[in-house]
Amino acid sequence: MFSSTVAVVAFGVVFLAELPDKTALAGLMLGTRYRASYVFAGVAAAFLVHVALAVAAGSVLTLLPHRLVQAVVGALFLAGAAVLLFRKDGGEEEVTKPADQSFWKVSGAGFMMILVAEFGDLTQIMTANLAARYENPLSVGLGAVLALWAVAGLGILGGRTLMKYVPLRLITKVAACAMLLLAGLSVWEAVAG
Repeated sequence: MFSSTVAVVAFGVVFLAELPDKTALAGLMLGTRYRASYVFAGVAAAFLVHVALAVAAGSVLTLLPHRLVQAVVGALFLAGAAVLLFRKDGGEEEVTKPADQSFWKVSGAGFMMILVAEFGDLTQIMTANLAARYENPLSVGLGAVLALWAVAGLGILGGRTLMKYVPLRLITKVAACAMLLLAGLSVWEAVAG
């Protein structure tokens, strides 16, 4: 049975938790380089998978070892920051579009990035907790997936708009610094427990 109240609660909680998270950052970076609709298709599919897993698992995901999850997340952030910081620009300020902008390559890249980076994320665990608490997987799932899609859309469109006013080199450096900060926080949580 569908409950609009539960869906709205799930949307609000997940949207607010995910807004400052890495999804908007990943969407922003992908949105600066690829066709926005292709990126969104891949990201949206990955979030659908995440929400389905979270709802199906219910409260079981909360039993994962928190330190291990945080250590892996920290390592992924460090790798992402290293790629951004040490990538060869060639001195170009313009975005160089990759040669293959096919739907399957772009959406596949977005899908894989979000699928790996968001696994075991706070919002996935929150979605599982909400599904267990309200015992209404359909309402929780719909609210959570719409919230995640909204955040991803904001990030992707924000990346396209931002490129009109700010050089890519600066965006890349800021994104790398944000990833380093998130890596540090994740590693600290893994160590501190």
